[in-house]
Amino acid sequence: MNTELRVAAYAVCVRETSGVQEVLLARWVAGDGTKRWTLPGGGMDHGEDPLDTVVRELDEETGYAVEPVRLLGIDSINRRYPRKLGRFADFQGLRIVYEARITGGELRHETNGSTDLAAWHPLAEVAALDRVELVDVGLELWRTRPPTGKASLPVD
Repeated sequence: MNTELRVAAYAVCVRETSGVQEVLLARWVAGDGTKRWTLPGGGMDHGEDPLDTVVRELDEETGYAVEPVRLLGIDSINRRYPRKLGRFADFQGLRIVYEARITGGELRHETNGSTDLAAWHPLAEVAALDRVELVDVGLELWRTRPPTGKASLPVD
């Protein structure tokens, strides 16, 4: 069995427009072509600081310059999935989640990347979106700001 570790940094960016709170999301395109909304962010390059990762990834996926303002937490996931030749991968993802504020840039979509759209969504409508679990984790961390940095969401 292959073991894999991926460390990534993501941002929860919330703004208020005309009295409505909105969250910035990016639409992730899976290898099989399915598309689901996620928090903007992504994998750290070797030797890169997580703060630099989240700033770089937000620029790549949304066009915005951001300033991370608070570490919200670290989420850890474990997945086991099939690989070629009947083998399996034991995957662990460490997802560092920051609260960030937009400091510049303009909304645009990523080209030739892992996402194809970026958009603001009213918080009240997020539950109806086809989304990855990281969106719920990030919003739970943003709402509750747990002292341990761990979201307490029900396990599927």
